Amino acid sequence: MNGMQERITVDQTQIDSVKDSEDETVLLKSQLNKARSALLAMQNQDGHWCFPLEADCTIPAEYILMMHFMDEVDVALEQKIARFIRSKQDKSHDGWPLYYGGDFDISCSVKSYYALKLVGDSPDEPHMVRAREAILQYGGAASSNVFTRLLLAMYQQIPWRGVPVVPSELILLPKWFPFHLSKISYWSRTVMVPLSILCTLKAKAANPRRVNIRELFTVPPEQEKNYFPRAETRLKRFFMWVERILSKFEPQLPEFMRRYSIRRAEQWTLERLNGECGIGAIFPAMVNAYEALALLGYPKDHPDRELCRKALEGLLVFEDEQAWCQPCTSPVWDTVLSGLALQEDEDTDQQPVRAAMDWLLTKQILDEPGDWRDKCPALPGGGWAFQYANPHYPDLDDTAAVVWALVQTQNQAPEDLKGAYEQSIARAVDWLAGMQSSNGGFAAFDVDNTYHYLNEIPFADHGALIDPPTSDVTARCVGSLSLYNAERYQEAVQRGIEFLLSEQEANGSWFGRWGTNYIYGTWSVLEALKLAGMDPNHMSIRRAVQWLKSIQREDGGWGETNYSYFDTQQAGQFETSTSFQTAWAILGLMAAGEVNNKSVRTGVDYLLRNQAPGGLWDEPWFTAPGFPRVFYLKYHGYSNYFPVWALGRYRTLTKGNKT
Repeated sequence: MNGMQERITVDQTQIDSVKDSEDETVLLKSQLNKARSALLAMQNQDGHWCFPLEADCTIPAEYILMMHFMDEVDVALEQKIARFIRSKQDKSHDGWPLYYGGDFDISCSVKSYYALKLVGDSPDEPHMVRAREAILQYGGAASSNVFTRLLLAMYQQIPWRGVPVVPSELILLPKWFPFHLSKISYWSRTVMVPLSILCTLKAKAANPRRVNIRELFTVPPEQEKNYFPRAETRLKRFFMWVERILSKFEPQLPEFMRRYSIRRAEQWTLERLNGECGIGAIFPAMVNAYEALALLGYPKDHPDRELCRKALEGLLVFEDEQAWCQPCTSPVWDTVLSGLALQEDEDTDQQPVRAAMDWLLTKQILDEPGDWRDKCPALPGGGWAFQYANPHYPDLDDTAAVVWALVQTQNQAPEDLKGAYEQSIARAVDWLAGMQSSNGGFAAFDVDNTYHYLNEIPFADHGALIDPPTSDVTARCVGSLSLYNAERYQEAVQRGIEFLLSEQEANGSWFGRWGTNYIYGTWSVLEALKLAGMDPNHMSIRRAVQWLKSIQREDGGWGETNYSYFDTQQAGQFETSTSFQTAWAILGLMAAGEVNNKSVRTGVDYLLRNQAPGGLWDEPWFTAPGFPRVFYLKYHGYSNYFPVWALGRYRTLTKGNKT
């Protein structure tokens, strides 16, 4: 009798389990459909998505500073931006951080304070007093980074000896020289060339209201002797010595050379103005170009100067009584990732995805004279840029992701449409394979941009002057080459995999250069190894799976702080779980064959429990570095499409699974 009772109890448990499973399946389908509909509602009529891309208050503060530099002050606009900056002042330290919830940052705080003072905030107002005290506590404005001090020099707040020499003659240096434009990253050269014009001509901001910030210095700026931090390495000490020699020699350069170099820098800048998307399609370069053209005498109504102004205005985001400025736009990245997310459930209508792919085809960069041709002059084009237009600078990460999505679209399309993308894909993968660096990895924009010694020069205190191969970009390239034609690109794929295996951290994770951080890097690599057909039981994959499981939080989600770029002990750690990092972890585990694992199921449950009423997810956390440690980004789309991607894959892989 006891045995019968036990058997009956077991059977009832099994029945309850099946009911629970059915309830979960219904809930998953319902919530996923809700999220999918919300994501589709954000798609533009022409097929693309573009979500806001937010940085710290450095960018909106610089927009105000730029208006006062040019004496083109829009009072209503500056007040809207000022409201945004005030709202971001952190109550825990009274300054401005590099990302939501982050520590005090001296440079961001100095620029934010100056911008607020320019728009009329009195230094005696409580928020300004608190900010000033915090800035002085951290060493004052003289302790700011190079880019902030350069701005202060142009505003005549510090002497020019407080900044590195950036002469226009840099553009004349030959390729064999230790410093050459081709040896630094795309973002560095587009910022540096117009900046060299400003520095050579010792630009002076108009500053029509004659606002100064002398109260932010612990020592009068003209008496300050410690603008440059102590050099810790022998190489930095050498470069500091070169800097001192150059600063004395630079004013003595022949006038004809100076005029010629400025003209060359001007021509270089004009060639890359890039219409209404701006030079490099990034805010710092666009501001420098705009100010440089004004300094060179271009009148306000000159077409090139008007283009610069429109490009800058195109980065503004208006929210009721506030406004802020993006560092750039992200339409290609947002569109391809949204498309990949929606492709996971093949049973749904794929027409919106095909519309997105058709839009992407119009953005492919084929025959334009991009800077990447400097290293690969015989390689035909075929890539995509990150922004609406940036023909000189297609990037490998976007291109690889687009290839991934196009191949999957092609595979899912009706027979009469299967060939529609073939030519574009073939051009793209040939370009990707041709952009592989000698160590087997892939960088964001360039080949073998690995002159690490350049990060030691005084100008490069942000530590991101170059563009070396990284695990996340390499992973995307390896995966896409494998998915398209593993046999044809076998050698490139194998070299890429060897690079990835060599980059794996001791704890089993991979570093995330372009997403925060080790969770992002690990997901990226696990996806690539799956697409490359690597055995899920491979030791590297098992180590990565174990690491992801070990950092799962009690609520079922995952989270990682941007502080992990400072302290590797913080890898995979955060005060809370986030939707996008939970999605990355789930996607990584499923790519490694762990779909039925408890970690995946509880992660899915976390996403469903934290879904907002509108169908998507909403959180304040910054999602990625622009430059690790010094510049961070919040991709507003990451909390939209990555959870959809994870839930869609989970539903597809568990259909009919009742256990």
